[in-house]
Amino acid sequence: MSTIKIKKGDNVKVVTGKDKGKEGKVIAVMDSKVLVEGINMVTKHSKASQANPKGGILHQESPIDISNVMYVHKGKVTRIGFTTTEGKKGSKKVRIAKSTGEVID
Repeated sequence: MSTIKIKKGDNVKVVTGKDKGKEGKVIAVMDSKVLVEGINMVTKHSKASQANPKGGILHQESPIDISNVMYVHKGKVTRIGFTTTEGKKGSKKVRIAKSTGEVID
């Protein structure tokens, strides 16, 4: 399996599906799916519980496949690559934006 290039906290844009063109922040990353803030909203019916005494209809995000989102760098979507940087503590693997070659983190 390839390395997951999208991380929690990244800004991404949906490139296909019902929410195409929308942007949001990644809340969580699962195996091959991501949870994006405000994207792929679904309605869920819940029974009353101690945490939610009234129950009712909840609106929440649903996971979207990681292949359907792209990383946003300086307002434009870009692919992500990896490279190593040399430092005092040795080499470190870092993500880079393929469009500009700049280090992301």
